[in-house]
Amino acid sequence: MSALFARHALLAGGWERDVLLEWDVRGDLTKVAPEASPPLGVARADYVLPGMINLHSHAFQRAIGGLTERAGSGPDSFWTWRDLMYRVANRITPEQMEAVAAQLYAECLRHGYTAVCEFHYVQRAPGGHLYGHPAETAQRIAQAAHETGIGVTLLPVMYAYAGFNDTPLRQDQERFRTDPAQVLRIVDALEPLRGPHLEVGAAPHSLRAVSASQLRELAQALPAGRPLHIHIAEQQLEVAQCVEATGMRPVDYLMEQVDVDARWCLVHATHLSDGERDRIAASGAVAGLCPTTEANLGDGLFPLSPYIAAGGRFGIGSDSHVSQSPVEELRWLEYGQRLAHQRRNIAVHGEERDVGAFLWQQALAGGAQAAGRRLGVLAQGRRADLLVLDSAHPNLDGVPPHEVLGRFLFSGNDNLVRDVLAGGHWVVQGGRHKAQDAIAQRYKAAARTLHAH
Repeated sequence: MSALFARHALLAGGWERDVLLEWDVRGDLTKVAPEASPPLGVARADYVLPGMINLHSHAFQRAIGGLTERAGSGPDSFWTWRDLMYRVANRITPEQMEAVAAQLYAECLRHGYTAVCEFHYVQRAPGGHLYGHPAETAQRIAQAAHETGIGVTLLPVMYAYAGFNDTPLRQDQERFRTDPAQVLRIVDALEPLRGPHLEVGAAPHSLRAVSASQLRELAQALPAGRPLHIHIAEQQLEVAQCVEATGMRPVDYLMEQVDVDARWCLVHATHLSDGERDRIAASGAVAGLCPTTEANLGDGLFPLSPYIAAGGRFGIGSDSHVSQSPVEELRWLEYGQRLAHQRRNIAVHGEERDVGAFLWQQALAGGAQAAGRRLGVLAQGRRADLLVLDSAHPNLDGVPPHEVLGRFLFSGNDNLVRDVLAGGHWVVQGGRHKAQDAIAQRYKAAARTLHAH
């Protein structure tokens, strides 16, 4: 049995004093006891938070961060960015994918993510032929997660068409080609890896990339309770194409085809009608918000305030990984709303008037739901995923607990995460990942080859 004594720990009901946390060899919390006496020989910390869940990741895109910021001859958009991204997607090898994912996951852990949902769509080899093992690339992602210690929910992606009305895939999309049967074979191949540290769901890529019948087939065939994620209503052009092809807006059309419930995560959902917004909130699904990527791609702003008022659930993801920090995602989730509405302190609800506390707790709950794992709360039976903040940093020195999350999320750009426990293992100590140097060397070698002209 391992343990930590926290002078202040953020539990489900808020901050508690003198909390003894214990966990077993499986990495599950076995005791969370406030108002405890500090045992002899047990490590101590001042401020302890549950680790954050990154609910939307395309790990290989970490390799193109900062390389798409040169304007073309015409207006740039998500669609021109996508063409540049495809160049890397069509060159990357399984070995490079593992190296890039390990670098990303180590960075995510250092900044406070302890779990990730990997929306994984590069399934085939360059040129489009199948690997001998159906889960070749997905297993590389799983290995990177295992090496770094981050918990992972693998979401093999169904990607059958280039656009609505069953438009054939382009040549540069052939690595992504999958139908329901192929996705389910990948899910089956990953079954032996499932456990407390790894879950397997599935992801129809988007309404433009799958047919209605394929969408229904995958949703019905996936084992009960497994997570289902989908990109939806990210771009206005996508919304217009959906209306033209189906006569309905994307969320309305999705809900006509499948029973959208709590196992669904609707990623982005940027451009919603009021009715769609309220339908998502009523469904129990999670809105997967990725503010740094949505800003980088010029997507737009999610209607956060009325969605919160309707009781909607949300979580955060780093998506294309222009940032690996949950602080930055949550900060810009709030700041985007302030800019749009020209007022302050928007992400609050009911009696919770503290923006930092509301954002962190709500993103924990939504992320845990989207991951399909027992995460997001420091409580008995949940995973021992936690962050120790650097109480010696000037931003946190002597701060009362009710001010910690405000300082953490909205003060400066230093990383205030000192130590990270994931699945009962200390993977970050003193701000450094346990395998940081070795992982960085492999990443640099992979990136040099990948970007060689």
